[in-house]
Amino acid sequence: MTGHRTLEGKTAFVAGASRGIGATVAAALAEAGAAVAVAARSEREGKVPGTIHSVAQRITDTGGRALPVPCDVTSEDSVAAAVGHTVDEFGGIDILVANAGVLWLGPVESTPLKRWQLCLDVNLTGVFLVTKAVIPHVRARGGGSLIAITTTGVDMVDQGANAYWVSKAGVERLYLGLATDLRADNIAVNCLSPSRVVLTEGWQAGGLGMQIPPEMVEPPEAMADAAVLLAGQDAAGITGTVQRSEDISAR
Repeated sequence: MTGHRTLEGKTAFVAGASRGIGATVAAALAEAGAAVAVAARSEREGKVPGTIHSVAQRITDTGGRALPVPCDVTSEDSVAAAVGHTVDEFGGIDILVANAGVLWLGPVESTPLKRWQLCLDVNLTGVFLVTKAVIPHVRARGGGSLIAITTTGVDMVDQGANAYWVSKAGVERLYLGLATDLRADNIAVNCLSPSRVVLTEGWQAGGLGMQIPPEMVEPPEAMADAAVLLAGQDAAGITGTVQRSEDISAR
């Protein structure tokens, strides 16, 4: 694992951290020295395994600092409470990883409106809400790093369209523009996507049975290493970019 305590003294807010990429990234940030708010809706075990409490417990059991924070990214009040709780506990926020997401890869013609709206509400509006809420706190620290988790599917127009890829494309535009807006505040703003497919619990639940050949699968650790590297940036470093995990991890 990269990091080597490079994030000592910093606080990270990880949205969508109860399982999958978010949980792996939260653990890596803690290993690199950050205090981590493990934020998600999952307070109890459901159909898909993982809760904010189990992830936070794993971090504290290995000597890290973690706070389980209930957070529904589609609710402005819930986001405000989660961010406020984090600041009260840890004194501020330096790093955001906006990872909360729902998967829907079905064809446009057979996508129910409710499914389309859920993708946009969680994957795009959710990123907007958590980002908007943490910016003043990161600014107050004199700089920091905002990271949104996106997907290579944004570029795969030859593979057609779906609600998931459209929502993530919106996030990339939001973050690329924000990098310009926040440069004067010394805040790095980047998107990070897997280079290939990470077979998370969410993917297996929502991937519609899509078969992924083994050579197209990447370990979640590649995303964790890349997130730690981006989390250490400010506006003088890497900002305004869309990074692919295996490319940046190879630096």
